Amino acid sequence: MLIALSIIGGFIILTLGAEALVRGASSIALRLGITPLVIGLTIVAFGTSAPELAVSVKSALAGNSGIALGNVIGSNIANIGLILAITALIRPIEVQSQMVKRDIPLMILASMLFWGLLLDGELSLIDGAVLLSLLVGYLVFSYISSKNTTDADGEVIEEGPKNPLLSLLFIAIGISMLVGGGVLFVNGAVDLAKTFGVSEVIIGLTIVAIGTSMPELVTSVIAAFKGQSDIAIGNIVGSNVFNILGILGVTAIVHPVSGLGFQPLDFIVMLALTVVVLPFAWSGYQIGRRRGAALLLSYLGYMSYLVSQASTQALV
Repeated sequence: MLIALSIIGGFIILTLGAEALVRGASSIALRLGITPLVIGLTIVAFGTSAPELAVSVKSALAGNSGIALGNVIGSNIANIGLILAITALIRPIEVQSQMVKRDIPLMILASMLFWGLLLDGELSLIDGAVLLSLLVGYLVFSYISSKNTTDADGEVIEEGPKNPLLSLLFIAIGISMLVGGGVLFVNGAVDLAKTFGVSEVIIGLTIVAIGTSMPELVTSVIAAFKGQSDIAIGNIVGSNVFNILGILGVTAIVHPVSGLGFQPLDFIVMLALTVVVLPFAWSGYQIGRRRGAALLLSYLGYMSYLVSQASTQALV
């Protein structure tokens, strides 16, 4: 009963937090003259990734590298195969040329760098410092490029709170609710999985990953319903970049992260879904329902494989 209340309550808090974050971030974008796309890539993306950061650092400190690393890999897979897919099914996503020519390729490069750094079996303190340095460079570059972008390059978004301080309050409350709701949802889901004897790595790749990705899902879906494609896709791409450069960077500095227990398939699926976003977005500068369905089917296939693996482990 308590597990069910944790999962349901977490989802409700997530929904309310996502609504507050989108409204506050949209208003800040208008006030500061920053494009909605950059707001989606930064404030919204980092805010919705806060649960992943909390879970990964906590897991690393507890010595649960499987959950810490599986959380990031699984979240990046879920962000594209599940969240981008569902968002596109709800409403086709218009993609700006900047996203196709710069941000998506950077997401692909970050994913390849992640895999390369982990080839020696561990993310060290030095690896973490490298990742965080790249994140800072990405943020500075995004801000500078945003200030050089004309209003015509962005989309029109609805007005949020009139008062800038109220907008910041909306963002703070939204992120706090996303973190609280995400942790509540994950704790309930992990407790449920452990009662069935599911392994740490599988839990990290599936339940924890999906649970900590719930903020991205709810936020992108709400943005899609509001017709704010820039925030919807910026949230997804920015979250994937932040998961690798920010979360893994911080986690590796706090405690070295071991890559033991992960199969090459997990990295291949993450990289394949990341790469396929580029041609999907390039063709017509739109990710429509058919492409969303293709992504979702790929994700469901991967999940089916993991569930079968978990079932085999439980029988052993």
